[in-house]
Amino acid sequence: MSLFYPTLLLCLYGFFSNLRPLEPFLTAYLMGPDKNLTETEVVNEIYPVWTYSYLVLLFPVFLATDYLRYKPVLLLQATSLVVTYVMLWKAQGLLAMQLLEFVFGLATASDVAYYSYIYSVVEPVHYKKVTGYCRSVTLFGSAAGSLMGQLLLSVAEAQLLNLVIITMSSAIVAFVAPWFLPMPQKSLFFHTSTEAAEDRSPSLLEEAEDSKSKVPLKGQVSSEAGGRRRGLLEVLRLLFKDSIQCYKCRPLLAWSLWWALATCGYYQIVNYAQVLWENIRPSSDYEIYNGYVETASTLLGALAALLVGCLPVSWTVWGELALCVFSLLMAVCVFVMDLVKDIWVCYCSYILFRSIYMLLITVATYEIAASLNMQRYALVFGVNTFVALLLQTVITVVVVDSAGLGLDVIKQFLIYGGYFAAISVIFLLAGLWTLISRRRSEQEVLAQDGAETGSDSPASDTR
Repeated sequence: MSLFYPTLLLCLYGFFSNLRPLEPFLTAYLMGPDKNLTETEVVNEIYPVWTYSYLVLLFPVFLATDYLRYKPVLLLQATSLVVTYVMLWKAQGLLAMQLLEFVFGLATASDVAYYSYIYSVVEPVHYKKVTGYCRSVTLFGSAAGSLMGQLLLSVAEAQLLNLVIITMSSAIVAFVAPWFLPMPQKSLFFHTSTEAAEDRSPSLLEEAEDSKSKVPLKGQVSSEAGGRRRGLLEVLRLLFKDSIQCYKCRPLLAWSLWWALATCGYYQIVNYAQVLWENIRPSSDYEIYNGYVETASTLLGALAALLVGCLPVSWTVWGELALCVFSLLMAVCVFVMDLVKDIWVCYCSYILFRSIYMLLITVATYEIAASLNMQRYALVFGVNTFVALLLQTVITVVVVDSAGLGLDVIKQFLIYGGYFAAISVIFLLAGLWTLISRRRSEQEVLAQDGAETGSDSPASDTR
């Protein structure tokens, strides 16, 4: 029961908080008669606020989540989602929508509480199982919400305002679940326990197989303060020390680099895809099928993630070159979306783009987590997300924001396509360097073995 009860509540919360029928049609709603905002206001002045707020709030919320032991931040996220959709229903004007994006940025930054809570209330042996449940149910909720929104528009001929009300109602239902969650007694950093410190003992952990990975990532984490409550400065010092040690591992650094670079570009594509679709097929003149596209891309992405384990690929050897090839394919998808002015080609390219990303991010998650214990797992993933948001903020300020270049969405997507092409080049060079280094090491070993064999052989007979 101790495992079933919190997992059930988290799954209910994850499903209803992600059941958002309006989400595939948000741009059409903002630019439609209900809000009457222009494309320039939506793209260059409203959507960038989410990026800025997410970046600014991520680290404080991360610390607050651990200090307050998860549940209060889950309640904060649930409240933020309700406030977001109430404002989307009732508020009017540019400033109100910018405030709405800030509140939604707070909700997004609070995701760390959802994915961290379960690790504080169940035994480590169940981590993989309950993580799978929670991630699957959020994807299913997102897909179900997109499909529901499309069916309501296409079949029931509902208005976009009705989708706002349904999305708000789903957020209100989700708001109830966190109140019944048990309050954790420990956390990863501020509220440690003696048992947690013992679980991180080197004697209980496997050694890394790859010689390049022999940084003790699964070894004992800095835990001088184990078994007591730590102060903020001590936690910050330990976080910095552990992060430096983690990123000394070259394979982990490579996967983390791709994580940050690709996630930055992924956010930009997903955030502004609806605006591109509006340019190609305006919702005021035609029926749109954004909901079907989001549903298909989410489900295919989830399927691709599930099939990762079946791929006969040695990611340790070929990982960087695989990242090069797939990043190039993502760049092609973005260029096709932008340059081929056909909505169906654009939809298909978007679905393929998201599926590739979700496959690779699953591989990256596994490859990183395989080298880490749970404390460093949360730390590295948090740092990777922060770097991705920092890069996204730079791109948003320069390319999107009206204070920068303020480019229209067509030119933006050309830049995003070039961005993924640049990622491909980076990992092509990294992959070639890895293969050359590996081949050189093998030759040195063979030469050394040959020399030892020659020295051990008996001298030839002379007569």
